Amino acid sequence: MIYALFVGGSAFLLALVLGAFIVPALRERKIGKVISAEGPTTHHVKEGTPTMGGLIIYGTVAIVTVLTNIFEFEDGSLVFERRSILLPLFVVLFTMAIGFWDDLGTLTSIAGRRALSWRLKFFLIGGLSVVVAYTLYFQLDVRSVNVPWAGQYDLGPVYLVIAVVTVFATTSAVSITDGLDGLLGGTAAIAFAAYAVIAFGQGQEFLATFSFTVVGALLGFLWYNAHPAQVFMGDTGALPLGASLATVALMTGHWLLLPIIGIVFVANAASTVLQIAYFQTTGGRRLFRMTPLHHHFELLGWSEPQVVLRMWLFAFAGAMVGVALALSV
Repeated sequence: MIYALFVGGSAFLLALVLGAFIVPALRERKIGKVISAEGPTTHHVKEGTPTMGGLIIYGTVAIVTVLTNIFEFEDGSLVFERRSILLPLFVVLFTMAIGFWDDLGTLTSIAGRRALSWRLKFFLIGGLSVVVAYTLYFQLDVRSVNVPWAGQYDLGPVYLVIAVVTVFATTSAVSITDGLDGLLGGTAAIAFAAYAVIAFGQGQEFLATFSFTVVGALLGFLWYNAHPAQVFMGDTGALPLGASLATVALMTGHWLLLPIIGIVFVANAASTVLQIAYFQTTGGRRLFRMTPLHHHFELLGWSEPQVVLRMWLFAFAGAMVGVALALSV
């Protein structure tokens, strides 16, 4: 745990340094985000704020992971021991590429270019979900679920379907949560910290180190993303956060706890689904003033920092309950 925490602290410092170069570079190149007209009117002042800040997060994660969490020293030699960590690292790089491609279509400086269609984005994330499920099941022999107070159960081939759904659903729910300054960065940091503790309790120190690396990188990113944000993470950061969180959860066997540890992600995704269903079944009536849920609270009169802080509190409470349940297995 000491090593993992030191690595996480180092990731924080590296993210601060990278951000000091990346944020001005994005601003100079006018990598500014177009704000949707369908969102709250108070967000229109954010038009042109640099996006693709996910480069800070996962540039840091990639560098730190390669330097600290893949190779080990054995008898004075550098040995490639932590092969399994290549899976979450691959997930990060693949989804960051998808997010980067999608973010290019939301820039104020590129007129006429469109973001990825939802069909193509879903296809790519779905394909990744299949790859993750296959790798976990056939390469890493991960095919079980940990049930609080009941123990561990091997699920057999059914695990493949569950893994695909978990990665796809988590990636979608987390990306929906990205909408307010500091909201996703803070809630994701809390979720990864929870799974870091769970992984360490299982003896998976390499996975705990990876998770704390993400936490440190997110904290460094929040330095620049705190209200009023100097940079947004964009899908370049949001998609890797969801996909890698799901991968980490599956590797611990505690994916059942994702809805608790990621309670804010679930609430935002559920509010969107309920809004659409209610709108269609009632002929145009709305259940919430606006979705995702964080926008509903904004329209009730909460300030943006209030919404973010209160959702952080729910995220922290969910994380505490989730860790407690994991320790009861």
